[in-house]
Amino acid sequence: MKNWFKNIGPGPLVAAAFIGPGTVTVCTLAGVGFGFSLLWAMVLSILATIVLQEMSARLGIISQKGLSEIIREEIKHPVIKVLALLLILSAIVIGNAAYEAGNISGGVLGLEAIIGKQSIAIGSFSLNGLSVLIGVIAFSLLYIGNYKVLERVLVALVTLMSLAFLLTAIITKPDLAQVFKGAFIPNISKENLLTVIALIGTTVVPYNLFLHASLVKEKWQKLSDLKYARKDTIVAVILGGMVSMCIMISAASIQTLQVHNAVDLAKGLEPLFGSFAKYFLAVGLFAAGITSAITAPLAAAFVMSGCLGWKSDMRAVKFKSVWGSIIILGVLFSSLGIKSIEIIKFAQVTNGVLLPIIAGFLLWIMNKSSVLGAFKNGLKQNVLGSIILIISILLSIATLNKVFQLNIF
Repeated sequence: MKNWFKNIGPGPLVAAAFIGPGTVTVCTLAGVGFGFSLLWAMVLSILATIVLQEMSARLGIISQKGLSEIIREEIKHPVIKVLALLLILSAIVIGNAAYEAGNISGGVLGLEAIIGKQSIAIGSFSLNGLSVLIGVIAFSLLYIGNYKVLERVLVALVTLMSLAFLLTAIITKPDLAQVFKGAFIPNISKENLLTVIALIGTTVVPYNLFLHASLVKEKWQKLSDLKYARKDTIVAVILGGMVSMCIMISAASIQTLQVHNAVDLAKGLEPLFGSFAKYFLAVGLFAAGITSAITAPLAAAFVMSGCLGWKSDMRAVKFKSVWGSIIILGVLFSSLGIKSIEIIKFAQVTNGVLLPIIAGFLLWIMNKSSVLGAFKNGLKQNVLGSIILIISILLSIATLNKVFQLNIF
């Protein structure tokens, strides 16, 4: 057990990245709208995430390179290379800048539920003090540039978040028979299709594939470490998935449809289960917001470094300038109340389109002996990867359908 704790690696950071305020909101709406019946979508998402993140971690350890760096090296056709890198840069870097505002806002909602609103007046402008606080915390942790410090802080926050949402689910006293039925018996219809897509899309995150491949080489350099990376990935993703399922279970106990986010969920639970429910959810929402506020800028910096051929050094000035810019934009959008609808729509579209492309690139690279040698994909891994690729293509089509109202479905 001591050896396992010693070898906890980037897995919790990956879990921290996909459990942001967006995930909390989607899981809340799924629980309120459909009860336990969509828990199976989270089980499917967990399995898909484990398969893809294991490939990403294996790639990082064996090659000691990031995913965007390998894509840049392995695509030989100049036009295809430029198009691929532009798509990745726009989706991950610009997309993460848009989502950063949501991450910070989510953390702020959690704090406001406990300590109320805090404002900072600067001339004629008024900034949200809690947005600035979360931005400063994220900036400080990333500025240190020490992977071990970052890892320990995020492991602690993920643990805190997990306990908060787990305790919230427990106090609702769910019907376990119905929980297991919802988790293992698929139930899909025209009414719940977009919610199923949202649950999968908020868990199988494209930028996590880049983040994981880059972070594992900060932790491990030897082939013998591969077994630790696999355990780390499996445990962390399952833990993250269970947190999402706990949110859905908590939301299912609310007997009203007037719930739009986790703060509404906290208010809905309070009459039934007392003020403790509000505090548990507030702490969980804060942890979800701040962990994603750290990992999203970090992923963007790794992606840009790989695409442009920069050295992926967490202490490098160029590296810091990328994540610093994204945090500043997130704080400004969050604290000034700017609703960057068009930017977020662009992020939705590009990330929706990006997922099958990156999954396809990953599968292609994972079968290249020149990159992985004896550690390339086997038959089972390719079959599972292909199934996930097909699902991601359907997810991409559904995302475009939703944003542009194409009426494909």
